[in-house]
Amino acid sequence: MATILLAPPVVFLIYLALSGLISVFSKRLAASGKDAPGKMKSYACGEDMLENRAQPDYSQFFQFAFFFTIMHVVVLVVATDPAGISLMSGLYLTVTVLALFMLFRR
Repeated sequence: MATILLAPPVVFLIYLALSGLISVFSKRLAASGKDAPGKMKSYACGEDMLENRAQPDYSQFFQFAFFFTIMHVVVLVVATDPAGISLMSGLYLTVTVLALFMLFRR
């Protein structure tokens, strides 16, 4: 019975339930605030901020985000291989390198 309680999915559900209960009780204890006219304005040391009209371009961001995601997954898979750098790990690394070349190919 104790080993089942230590299984990651069970522990996750227990913590999820506990955090939900804490949220419900703390919401009742919290002071209710009043809406103020400047509540949603950005604050910069008392200075009024002008609205930023620049539209950032995220076209390059997704390539780098995908690159870091691939690299993190590869490191986790290779680092947790019980046989060290085995044939499967080497194959996985090779396919990853080819995928990264295709990702950044123009």
